[in-house]
Amino acid sequence: MAHTASRPRAAIEQRAGTTDVFSARTHKAAKVVVPVLLGVVYGYWVAANRRYGGPITVENFLYGFFAGVVFSLLFMALLALAPRMRRELHAALWAALIGSAIGFLIIQAPSPGVLRSAALGLAVAAGVFLTMFYRFYTHEDAQGHRVR
Repeated sequence: MAHTASRPRAAIEQRAGTTDVFSARTHKAAKVVVPVLLGVVYGYWVAANRRYGGPITVENFLYGFFAGVVFSLLFMALLALAPRMRRELHAALWAALIGSAIGFLIIQAPSPGVLRSAALGLAVAAGVFLTMFYRFYTHEDAQGHRVR
């Protein structure tokens, strides 16, 4: 029967509770790279919805570019500021960002209707709020400190 190699007890206790696979440098880079990539995808999606199969114009490109930049900046600000807040407000900020982004994305399509866009944005925001609140509630104490 095969067994794992034994390790010193100190090495086992040191790794207990940590799930970081990547280095601190990789995590720091990901805090910039991930929002930028999501902003590029979001900007392209906004521009594609706005042109609705028509030709790509400079106006359309710039609209998508600036929508992606704004989304990236808001995403980075949320990553930087929200962990310092209580879990209710933290979850509400994520819900507001994602819900408004979806609502804005839907309203760019031809004739979706403001009510349909708002309803879909609110529905997505409610789902994001419930999901994020549950995650923060199970991973933080009442003061917002991470529980391992």
